Amino acid sequence: MYSLQFTAESTSNGVVERDFTVGDIPGVLWSPASGADRAPLVLIGHDGAKHKKHPAMTGRAHRLVNNCGFHVAVIDAPGHGDRPRTAHDERERAALSEAWATGEPVSPIVVRYNEHLAELSLPEWRATLDALQELPEIGTGGPVGYFGVRMGTATGVPLVAVEPRITAAAFGLYWSEAVVEKAKEITVPVEFAMQWDDEHIPREAGLALFDAFASTEKTLHANAGKQGEMPRFEADSAVRFFARHLGGAVTSPA
Repeated sequence: MYSLQFTAESTSNGVVERDFTVGDIPGVLWSPASGADRAPLVLIGHDGAKHKKHPAMTGRAHRLVNNCGFHVAVIDAPGHGDRPRTAHDERERAALSEAWATGEPVSPIVVRYNEHLAELSLPEWRATLDALQELPEIGTGGPVGYFGVRMGTATGVPLVAVEPRITAAAFGLYWSEAVVEKAKEITVPVEFAMQWDDEHIPREAGLALFDAFASTEKTLHANAGKQGEMPRFEADSAVRFFARHLGGAVTSPA
């Protein structure tokens, strides 16, 4: 078991940001600056070609910390952020670039690469959760959520399917046969967002993934527009979702 080592710390707008490593896995933990007692934890999976401190990750983290008093953690996926790229990463990225340039479908490449990353990420997320729960401000036995769209869904669904410590999850903007099969094993509350006019994911495929979740409590948010046009208020909705299911309370408009 790897221990967690903090490597940097800063504070802004009521949020403490701490960089950490678990073995060779780099991550960041956001927490309330008030130093409150033990609080729920939300894990966020970042999107493809992004990283743990991408503005979307930072924005979601600050919402969850300031509005709910939660701790929020993100780790760099293999081949992303501060992690070195392997020859496999470079081949897949080159294949994606060529597909974009020639107008060929990118979805088969994205699905193939994301399934590879999901396999690598699963033990890393579980090791990170083990280490985070050693912190007194998080502890064992407390509520844990997972939040991720696109690649964050591709890597998160397999994790939530096998990790009993995660008790609520928000996903979206993804579909594949492998993810559908894993979704059938998920029974915790789920919020799922999709774009009705997604140019990469057929509408029927997004609906099939939502239908596959075995949760008795699940909510579908279908918004008009293409994949990159998902409304910003979906992040606010996720905050309220986690507040309901992890025991927090939204303390300011979300």
